[in-house]
Amino acid sequence: MANSFINKKVDLTTTDLTNLYTVPAARTGVVKSILVSEDAGSGSTITVTLVDASSNIFNLFKDKAIGSKATTELLSQPLIMQESEVLKVQAADANELHVVASILEIQPREVVS
Repeated sequence: MANSFINKKVDLTTTDLTNLYTVPAARTGVVKSILVSEDAGSGSTITVTLVDASSNIFNLFKDKAIGSKATTELLSQPLIMQESEVLKVQAADANELHVVASILEIQPREVVS
């Protein structure tokens, strides 16, 4: 299987912690972009976490402000994710935020001797 580009999208209709992307088995995920848009006109905040394969939680963005009717790019550099790691998002307010992540999935080449 070749490398592939994918987009993962979520409309945060609740304030629940929501899985945005999980790195598949035998893959590495390179998150190139995380765009967050606010469409309610009141502004909100978002929390983005990375959960590793051992269930350790790392805050990438904690209560990051997203302006009214604005779109914000969260990443300034690519984020490398390993097999089984999970990218999660949580909105402070329901029905206000949309999130789109652009990801390159890389499958390591198998070395045959």
